[in-house]
Amino acid sequence: MAAFMERMGLLLLAGLSLCLTTSLAVDRGNFKTCDQSAFCKRQRAMKPGQSPYRALLNTLELSDSRLTLQLINDNNKVRLLLELYRLQGNMTRVKINELKPIKPRYEVPDVLVADPPTEPLSVVSKDDNGVVLSLGAEARRLIVSARPFRLDIMEGPQVLLSLNSRGLLAFEHLRLRKDTLTDKISSTVGSMWDKIKTVFSSNSQTDAEGAERTEESDTADQQVDDKAVEGESEKEDEQPGMWEETFKSHTDTKPSGPTSISLDFSLPGVEHVYGIPEHAENLKLKTTDGGDPYRLYNLDVFQYELYNSMALYASVPVLLSHNAQRTMGIFWLNAAETWVDISSNTAGKTVFGKMLDYVQGASETPQTDVRWISESGIIDVFIMLGPKPTDVFTQYASLTGTQSFPPISALGYHQCRWNYNDQEDVRSVDQGFDEHDIPYDFIWLDIEHTDGKRYFTWDPHKFSQPREMLQGLLDKRRKMVAIVDPHIKVDSGYKIHNEIRSKNFYVKNKDGGDYEGWCWPGSAGYPDFTNPEMRAWWASMFAYDQYEGSMENLYTWNDMNEPSVFNGPEVTMQKDAVHGAWEHRDLHNLYGFYVQMATAEGLIQRSGGVERPFVLTRAGFAGSQRYGAIWTGDNAAEWDHLKISIPMCLSLSLAGLSFCGADVGGFFKTPSSELLVRWYQTGAYQPFFRAHAHLDTPRREPWLFGPENTALIREVVRQRYALLPYWYQLFYHAHRTGHPPMRPLWVEYPEDVATFAIDDEFLLGRDLLVHPVTDEGARGVTAYLPGSTEVWYDVHTFQKHNGAQNLYIPVTMSSIPVFQRGGSIIPRKNRIRRSSSCMESDPYTLYVALSPQRTAEGELYIDDGHTFNYEKQKEFIHRRLTFANNALASSNLAPDSQFTTASWIEKVLILGAHKPSAATLRTADGSETPLEFEFDAAMSVLTLRKPGMNAGADWLVLLR
Repeated sequence: MAAFMERMGLLLLAGLSLCLTTSLAVDRGNFKTCDQSAFCKRQRAMKPGQSPYRALLNTLELSDSRLTLQLINDNNKVRLLLELYRLQGNMTRVKINELKPIKPRYEVPDVLVADPPTEPLSVVSKDDNGVVLSLGAEARRLIVSARPFRLDIMEGPQVLLSLNSRGLLAFEHLRLRKDTLTDKISSTVGSMWDKIKTVFSSNSQTDAEGAERTEESDTADQQVDDKAVEGESEKEDEQPGMWEETFKSHTDTKPSGPTSISLDFSLPGVEHVYGIPEHAENLKLKTTDGGDPYRLYNLDVFQYELYNSMALYASVPVLLSHNAQRTMGIFWLNAAETWVDISSNTAGKTVFGKMLDYVQGASETPQTDVRWISESGIIDVFIMLGPKPTDVFTQYASLTGTQSFPPISALGYHQCRWNYNDQEDVRSVDQGFDEHDIPYDFIWLDIEHTDGKRYFTWDPHKFSQPREMLQGLLDKRRKMVAIVDPHIKVDSGYKIHNEIRSKNFYVKNKDGGDYEGWCWPGSAGYPDFTNPEMRAWWASMFAYDQYEGSMENLYTWNDMNEPSVFNGPEVTMQKDAVHGAWEHRDLHNLYGFYVQMATAEGLIQRSGGVERPFVLTRAGFAGSQRYGAIWTGDNAAEWDHLKISIPMCLSLSLAGLSFCGADVGGFFKTPSSELLVRWYQTGAYQPFFRAHAHLDTPRREPWLFGPENTALIREVVRQRYALLPYWYQLFYHAHRTGHPPMRPLWVEYPEDVATFAIDDEFLLGRDLLVHPVTDEGARGVTAYLPGSTEVWYDVHTFQKHNGAQNLYIPVTMSSIPVFQRGGSIIPRKNRIRRSSSCMESDPYTLYVALSPQRTAEGELYIDDGHTFNYEKQKEFIHRRLTFANNALASSNLAPDSQFTTASWIEKVLILGAHKPSAATLRTADGSETPLEFEFDAAMSVLTLRKPGMNAGADWLVLLR
């Protein structure tokens, strides 16, 4: 409790570019608020506790895989179909759609990796008020209440989660517009009304006036509901924006009319919710009472504001709830514009106020209510019941897939700016890294490398010999990333444009012509990546014989894929644009997902399926983790932007997008040398590590800020490379399990309330805790070290600290506080070379951090670092490392795998050790060899030098 309390046109383009570089912050007037979004305003105007929906229990049907039940809206007689699924892995799926829509509603494809496997549901009891279903575990129940309709998931007497408990379910059904109704429809209204009166007259003979209608009358109503719905719909209030909506100079024609949906969820006992990225916001989500809901709508927002609910580049509709007893997740599978309202009965209470409630015996249980509002589609929601944080990660990964396993080089350092001027500039920068002894793996080229913003091309003057340039990098075992954006220059002399147009692969406008908008090339078309034939063609363009000048060490960056349309509404595509049978409004948040999917597939295909791809995306959705990395977009060289990079990446990680990072140094503006150094120190401990800068900023290669700052940057980049074995192991596990490498403290310490709102420090796996220095002029930071039984070792000094304390750490410009958890073993490679590939066969140093409470454990994972052979041929090494009873051992975790390595163990450091009298190495053949060692009594560090065993072998080190 003490710790808890302590922490608490070209001219147009030129003008746009000028605005981008000179504005102090985003122009919020270019982006909608909820009040300016007609469907959000309508839905938010609903009052709680007035739900018109009830369940028609006599329509219940139960099969081995699902339960179906009709719901009726008593205001307009529209019926919905409820589907309930009990899924394997402690999850429940809830789907709600119109029972008989006048045309199909959009259901999100391609995001789920497969149809989720189901488990049987069974009815425990049923009466006129509802039905109780078993969710497998003896005490876990799903209760369906009839009037008003409501779902409750319970475990014993405890309500875990409720749906529609506030009565905010809303489903705007498809309908014909009033002025399109034919005379024939009008003429049938009278006869329909006669039938309706007959039914009501019949009912009045058996029901008391005002009594509740029976299930039999519901069945009778079904005979007329289908015909009456259009007439009843006409009686519903017409509100502005239902059939047409204008924002600034853009008009959305809304040919399908109002189609929005909404559902509320209540989480008793919960005060902390997280997720729904991407927002420039704290890790713990705030309540939205009195402000805008959190918006999920992929947008190109340059130099975005911090600490607000505005939409950004990616939209991942996953929310996690957590308290000391349980972690749960809600996955709202909808790709339309979505708003999320959050309210809490403890919002605004201070720590003192909560303590006063406790002292006074206040009985109010904390509760968080979450309401999802989407513009179109259906309600399709997955409830992940945990109960542990890692269980939720596994559950979500089973639905949408795990993080792609990147080549190890992608975990190194990336050097980028808009733009390196020409091949000589690239050669000079590459040489600069060698001259200043700073390792790196990738150098990047932005849009200026192309021939007039024509992607898949090279500027014929500045980059006339791309293969020569790439070969020069390959000779040093380095790589390049070139940008390929999804807006295609409209130019009859451009092969890519001509092929897309001839194949009819462009997105269409509402009138059926090819949709065109303005972006970097000027007038541009937008390929319809929702079309699998278009994606297959796009993938084929990355073949070496198609992408002229490309080589195996050229990888790809997909930017502007929200999609960004400079002259479009909110700098994106019109919602009434058309993708085959669907409007853009239905699938907007999927566009970037599909672009990255097709690009990653292209990089795989070009190698015959052998090489792992690397693709960076700016826009993303649930499932984007399967295709590569993501970054936080166009940030600024400001201290607050450095700070926000931590919770932004933590939020993305919680939602599955583990390979995330922020532009080191800030994209816009010019960092001071202090800010730049501190950003390198932070970025080196985040998953994706890339420096990037705007075209109009001064050059900022690491050696341009004086020798002292060059040395500081060199040191932290070298720290990154030393830890690549650990990073690679974490990403292997992320790929296998869905557990994010970068994670909040509460994930590993779920009962420690002091960790629940921490977002200025984080864990890498279980075993490294990082507290970056993110304040200007800082002379110290206070880090919370969790775990009452833990010990933590400063990785730089090896000083030991107890857990469950706030530790003040004096800092200098060379400091980045990092701690290794007692009871862990972390492998490093301390021979730093010019790139990760050059370190492939180098030896390992093992850092063994002892704990009095547990055996020290760790792992070592090794493969070729770049192919799929680890998966297809089981070519990898996976070792378990343990230290117990004065013995350090390596054993095989994958005996059926086949791989050999030239790497060996050159050193072992044991932290918190006692001095032994002897150290002996025992190998698999039983032979024993004495080992040299040194012991630092002041720091209790034992160092074993040159034990020499192969990193893939069984061995045992005995201390006596």
